[in-house]
Amino acid sequence: MPTPSSKSFYCIWSTGMQGVSNAWLETLLSVIEALPKETLRHEILNPLVSKAQLSQTIQSRLVSCKILGKLTNKFDGHTIKREIIPLVKSLCQDVEYEVRSCMCRHLENIAQGIGADLTKSVVLPELIELSRDEGCSVRLAAFETLVNLLDIFDADDRSQTILPLVKSFCEKSFKADESILISLSFHLGKLCHGLYGIFTPDQHLRFLEFYKKLCTLGLQQENGHNENQIPSQILEQEKKYISVRKNCAYNFPAMIVFVDPKNFHLELYSTFFCLCHDPEVPVRYTIAICFYEVSKLLNSGVYLIHKELITLLQDESLEVLDALIDHLPEILELMSTGGENNIQENKLSSLPDLIPALTAAEQRAAASLKWRTHEKLLQKYACLPHVISSDQIYYRFLQRMFTIMMTNNVLPVQKAASRTLCIFLRYNRKQEQRHEVIQKLIEQLGQGKSYWSRLRFLDTCEFIIEIFSKSFFCKYFFLPAIELTHDPVANVRMKLCYLLPKVKSTLKIPADKHLLQQLEMCVRKLLCQEKDKDVLAIVKRTVLELDRMEMSMDSFQKKFYEKDLLDQEKEREELLLLEMEQLEKEKQQNDGRPMSEKTFEKKRRDTKTPTNLPKSIPISVPGPSSSSPSTSKEIKKSKLIRSQSINNQAFHAKYGNLDKCASKSSTAAYAPSLSGLAKTSMISLTDDSFRTRNASSLSSSFSPNSPLPSTSRGTGNSVDPKSSGSKDTQPRKATL
Repeated sequence: MPTPSSKSFYCIWSTGMQGVSNAWLETLLSVIEALPKETLRHEILNPLVSKAQLSQTIQSRLVSCKILGKLTNKFDGHTIKREIIPLVKSLCQDVEYEVRSCMCRHLENIAQGIGADLTKSVVLPELIELSRDEGCSVRLAAFETLVNLLDIFDADDRSQTILPLVKSFCEKSFKADESILISLSFHLGKLCHGLYGIFTPDQHLRFLEFYKKLCTLGLQQENGHNENQIPSQILEQEKKYISVRKNCAYNFPAMIVFVDPKNFHLELYSTFFCLCHDPEVPVRYTIAICFYEVSKLLNSGVYLIHKELITLLQDESLEVLDALIDHLPEILELMSTGGENNIQENKLSSLPDLIPALTAAEQRAAASLKWRTHEKLLQKYACLPHVISSDQIYYRFLQRMFTIMMTNNVLPVQKAASRTLCIFLRYNRKQEQRHEVIQKLIEQLGQGKSYWSRLRFLDTCEFIIEIFSKSFFCKYFFLPAIELTHDPVANVRMKLCYLLPKVKSTLKIPADKHLLQQLEMCVRKLLCQEKDKDVLAIVKRTVLELDRMEMSMDSFQKKFYEKDLLDQEKEREELLLLEMEQLEKEKQQNDGRPMSEKTFEKKRRDTKTPTNLPKSIPISVPGPSSSSPSTSKEIKKSKLIRSQSINNQAFHAKYGNLDKCASKSSTAAYAPSLSGLAKTSMISLTDDSFRTRNASSLSSSFSPNSPLPSTSRGTGNSVDPKSSGSKDTQPRKATL
C-alpha cells in the first residue's frame, strides 16, 4: 500500500474540497509516527520546505504548521537545527495572525522533540514575542503554550521571564475579550501549581484574590431580568461568565493545595460555598465532581463541608446528583471518620440532615426518567452500613428497597435494590430484624402471586450466595429456592435451572448430604415431568453441568482453599453479629449504653481468619445458641426441636413416585449421581431448615428459634401473565 505523501496531500488541498483535505491531513499526521526517517525526509520534509514559504497560500502554511509539530521528534538534532528550526521561526513571524497562532500552539510538541536546551534558546524567545502580539488569539495561544511548558523551564526562567508575562496577562485579561478569561480560568490551577514556590507573599495573595474574583464573575451583574429581555450580546457574555465560573470550580482542588488545606476555612470556604450554591447547573455539576478531591485534601477538616454535601444531595438537578454519587461511598467514609484512619465514634451523628437528604435524593431519582442515575444511587447506598447504624438503615432505607423491588418497572433498578437490600441484611445487627427481612423475602417474593416477583426472588438468592456464607443460604433460602422447580410459569423454572449450579456449590459433604439428595430429586422431577421444550433443553444442559461439579467438603481442600477461606470468614462475621447483639443487650442491661458501630467494626477486624487455619471447619448455623455458651435450658429446647423432625416426612410425600421415572432416557446423563438416591426408600431429615411452620407462626417477625417457611408449588406448566401464575402460593402446614 503506498504511503500518503505531502505532495499528494497539497494537491488535494488545492482542489478546495475541505472535508476531503481534512481527512487526508488526519491520515498523514497519523502515519508519520510509523514511517521511517528516509521516507519522512523525501516524501514529507522536502516538500514542506517549499509549501511553508510566504508565497504559498494561508491554508498551505497552516497545514505546514501542523505537520511540523509532528515531524520534530522523528529527526536528530542536526537535522532539526538545519531544516526544521528555520521553518518554525519563519512561521512564527508570518504576516497572518492565523498562521502565527497555529504555529504557536504547536510549539509545545516541537519543544518536547528538541529538548530543554533548544527550547530555552529557540522556543522561549518566540513565545515571549508572541505573547506581546497584536492579535488576541496569538497572545492567548502563547499564554497556553507557556503554561503547558512550565515543567521544562528551570526556576530562574520561571521567576524572571514567565512570571512577569503571566502577571501582565492576568492584569489585562478583564479589559480584553471574555474568551481570554475562559482560557485563563481553565489554566489557573496548573499555573499556580507550576509557579508554586517562587511567589512572594504579596504575589500569592494577588493570585488568590484574582481567583476569587473569577469565581463570582457575572453574579454581581444579575438584575432579575429573564433571558428574553436581555440583548443577545449580553446573553452571550453571561454564557462566557458561566464558563469562567465552571473552570474555577474545576480548579478548586488545585487552589486548596495553593493556599494549604489548613487555611481553607479562612481563605476559600466562602468561595466554595458560592460555587456549591451557584445559580447555574454546569458550575454546581463541576464542583460536585470535585467534591471527593476536596474532601481528601481537607482530611481532618472535612467536617467544614458537611453542609455543602447536604446542599448538593438536595440539588434540584439530577445531573449534579449523578456527578456527586460517583464517589459518594468514599465521601461518606471520609466524613464518618473525620478523615482519620483510627477507630473512633462516628462523626456523621452530628449531621442529622444526612439521612433525609439521602432518602430525598433517591425519591427524586425514582420519580425521574433517568433510571441509570437511580440504579447508580441504589448501588452506592450499599456503603451505608459502614457509616450509619443498622437501626437507621432498617427504619429508613430497608423498606424502601422492598418497595422498589416490588413496584419498580426497570429491571436494572430492581436488581440494584435487591443487592443493596442483601448487603443491608448482611450487616444488620438484630436477629429479630434479620428474620423479619428473610420472612418478607420468602413470602412476598418467593411465594408472590406475580411471577415477576418470583423471578426477583431468584435474583436475590444469587446475591445471597455471593454475599453470605454457604451455611446461611442453606439454612434459610435453599428450600424456598428449589421449591420453584414446581412453579407454574416456565420462565421461573428456566431461571432456576440457570441458578442450580450456584445452589449446589453452597453444599458441603457430608454435612449437607440430605440437601444434596433433595436437590437431586427436584432435578429428576424436572427431567421426568417438564413439558416445556425450552425449559427441558436447559434442564438437560444443567444436569450435565451439575454432574461435572466437584463437591466441597467440610474439611479444607487445596482445590477450594481460597473459596473455603472466604466462606469461613463470612460465617465468622455472621456469628460475630450474633455475639455483638448479645453483648449489646447485656451492656444495655448493665449501664443502658449501646455499643457503637466503630467498636463493632474493630471487633470484626480483630476476629478475622488467621493465616494458619485448622484443617477442619465445622459448619455453624447462625442462631442464638452460637452467640453464647449453651445452658441446660437451651439444650432441652434444641432436643425438642430435633424431635419435631418427623414433620419433614410430609415434604417428601409428593416424591414417592419419582423412582418410576428413573428408567427414562432423558435421565441417562444424570443417572450415575442419582443411582444411590433411587434405592433409598426413606430420607431422614434432621436439619432445622426443613421444618415447616405451623399456621400460628405467621407473624411479622421471627422469634430466635422459629423456623422459616418451606414452600410448595403445583407442577403445572402453563405460562401465566405477569400478574398471575401463582398457584399454591401458601406454605404447606404440617402438624405433629
